[in-house]
Amino acid sequence: MCFRGLLLKKQTKKHPMIKTVIFDMDGVLIDSEPIHFSAYEQHFKELNIEVSDELYQTFIGSSTKNIYSRIKELFNLSQSVPELIARKRELFYICFSESKTLSLIDGVLELIEDLYQNDIQLIVASSSSYQNINIIFKKFDLDQYFSHKVSGEDFPESKPNPAIFNKAVELSGHHKNECIVIEDSTNGIKAANNAGVFVIGYKSKESNQNYEAADLIISNYKEISFDKIQQIKT
Repeated sequence: MCFRGLLLKKQTKKHPMIKTVIFDMDGVLIDSEPIHFSAYEQHFKELNIEVSDELYQTFIGSSTKNIYSRIKELFNLSQSVPELIARKRELFYICFSESKTLSLIDGVLELIEDLYQNDIQLIVASSSSYQNINIIFKKFDLDQYFSHKVSGEDFPESKPNPAIFNKAVELSGHHKNECIVIEDSTNGIKAANNAGVFVIGYKSKESNQNYEAADLIISNYKEISFDKIQQIKT
């Protein structure tokens, strides 16, 4: 093949390089689920309601607003959804401030730094409120790495609705085939599927979520890197 033919072949590469990685936050950047669970558990006791483990698992990946909308309807609560959210957040901040074990998930900072140093754009797209996202980002000094934050509170429906990932892709300025999502929940994985974005499922040892719909499943962040991500064909 002549040089011109080789050049043309490179210019018409079928699979674009990955340019943006979209991270969920809870369970992906930090192991905050125990803190959320503790806050919800305390609140449920205050409300005198019993939420089964099965029902609670369906909440993971959803926004606080949508969770309490469901709870209010299921248990016929008199409090308004904003009142319920406000109390849960109070309990969360108490648990957060008292936690001596909250940390970034092993290996995720090294991955973030690897991607950032190789000019990969990083975006967080979390069902948590901006207030929660900002408090976590401040605690672990993550703002320096991420170009955008997207919160589930901006959207009427939670994951598995794809709106949050559609917005993240829009903010990236890249095509969705140039983006990947890292998620840990069934709802989050489905949301990425519905947005048509390649999704890596991060499965911790403690997780009992369903990862069948993920395009790739990892259990340790050492399994992926900038070089390995560039080999992904979206």
